[in-house]
Amino acid sequence: MDDKEPLPGVVLTEKQKRRRRERSIAIALALGALVVLFFVVTLVKGPAVLIRPM
Repeated sequence: MDDKEPLPGVVLTEKQKRRRRERSIAIALALGALVVLFFVVTLVKGPAVLIRPM
């Protein structure tokens, strides 16, 4: 059992690696933009964020 070689996983081509990286960067930028948007909306609303209707 110990002398078996490990099975190779999926090997990506350079093009696939590049596309995966581009996709990851796009997702990170979109997430960052969403965080900034929520932050700006919170600043604009000010303390009214804490006032909830009954």
